[in-house]
Parts: sequence; structure tokens; C-alpha cells
Amino acid sequence: MRNTRNARTNEVADRRGAAADAKAALLQAYKAAKEAAAPMLEAKQAEQIAVADARRARQAEREQQKRDEKIRIEAEAAQKQAELDAAASAEEDARKLADKNRIARVIEDEAARKAERDRRYANRKARQG
Repeated sequence: MRNTRNARTNEVADRRGAAADAKAALLQAYKAAKEAAAPMLEAKQAEQIAVADARRARQAEREQQKRDEKIRIEAEAAQKQAELDAAASAEEDARKLADKNRIARVIEDEAARKAERDRRYANRKARQG
């Protein structure tokens, strides 16, 4: 019986040793693969950085275009408002001029009527005597 126990212990010890050797082999293979992939990893990281930089540049360009568009729209709105203000001012000036002309015509008509009335009065007085 003692023999089977030692045989079993040796069998377990062998399995443990084999497992430890397998782990060491896997670790060594991982390290070798990591060292072999290092240049590719650096290239991939450089590519990712370049893509990120290009993305940021495109985003900055889009934001600049949005700002330019906003400024252009604001300038157009200001120009339209200025045109509307100028048109309203011109209309107001025209209305005031028309009012002044109408007032001037009324005053001239009133003066003409008064002159006509005075002429008739003078003629009547001259006939009387």
C-alpha cells in the first residue's frame, strides 16, 4: 500500500510540475509575442494618434465654419434691419414732407382766399364810393 501512495503522490507531483512548466511556457510565449508585436503596437498607436489629430482638426474646422456662418447670418440680419430702418426713415421723411406740402397748400389757399376776399371788399368799397 505504501507503494501506491508514493506512486499517487509522484503522479500528483508530476502533474503539478507539468502544470507549472506549461504556465512558464505560456508566460515565455506571451513575453516573446509581446516583444515581437511592440513595433506594430507603436505603429498602431501612432496611427490612432494621427486619426485622433485629424478628427480634432476636422471638428475645429466645422466649428470655425459654424462660427463663420453665424457671423454671416448676423451680418445679413443687421444689414436687413438697417435696410428696414432706412426704408422706415425714408417713409417717415416722405410722410412729413407730404404733410408739410399739404400744410403749405392749405396756407397758400387760405392766403389766396383772403386776398380774393380783400380784393372783393376793396372793389365794393370803390364802387360805393
